[in-house]
Amino acid sequence: MKKFLSLFLVFILSVSVVFAKDMRFVQVTDIKFSGENVQMLEDFIEQINRQKDIEFVIFNGDNIAKPDKVELDKFLEKIKKLNKPFYIVLGEKDVNKYKHLGKEDYLKTIKKQFKKYKPENSNYVFEVDKFVFIVVDGSKEVIPSTNGYYKEDTLSWLENQLDLYLDRNVIIFQHFPLIPPSEKETYYTFKPEKYLEILSKHSNVKAIISGHFGVNKEVTFNGISHISTAGLPFYRVVDILNYESQNPIVWAELREVK
Repeated sequence: MKKFLSLFLVFILSVSVVFAKDMRFVQVTDIKFSGENVQMLEDFIEQINRQKDIEFVIFNGDNIAKPDKVELDKFLEKIKKLNKPFYIVLGEKDVNKYKHLGKEDYLKTIKKQFKKYKPENSNYVFEVDKFVFIVVDGSKEVIPSTNGYYKEDTLSWLENQLDLYLDRNVIIFQHFPLIPPSEKETYYTFKPEKYLEILSKHSNVKAIISGHFGVNKEVTFNGISHISTAGLPFYRVVDILNYESQNPIVWAELREVK
């Protein structure tokens, strides 16, 4: 009888593993594209294109080295070779209204080259199956600086989205970390308390993935994984294991472009 029960439990566990739903995506940040690192971006794209189980790629801010439309066009031309869907986050180096590349201009430039690119704003939500991803913009297009700033209207919007998806698992992408991965005083996020208060009321947020500091580090704070990634040649392959359950596992593997 004991042998039968053991075999039955093994069978149940095997079935659970087979039907557990997993998901994989790639996060890359701080590419700071310019004429000097074209080859590295091309190598990254080639490396990702060889992998068949990736749902999407998220470019997590500071995608170009300076807010220049010509550089943005060149960057977008390069990522046309990517054979995966992609999404874009803004960093402080991406936008500057006084240099004729504000947030609206940035988005229009993307949509001009990629007609099927869906986001209509720098804050947006997208879904893959039943998992929700929220992009939160902390960049400043007027007087950009190395400090992240999540404005009141951005935080109100975020809180509404988290309430809307209260019964769904959520991962947030943003360029500027809330929990500093290192002691760089000029890189801090301005007044993060309100943001952290919103998070404390929403157990559906499983991870916040960012860049900016040039540091590879993971910190758990109030049950949320805060994952920071340095720029290329580093990137992360993120697996969400059993993503339909109440407690999915977010596994962020650090890799390097060879």
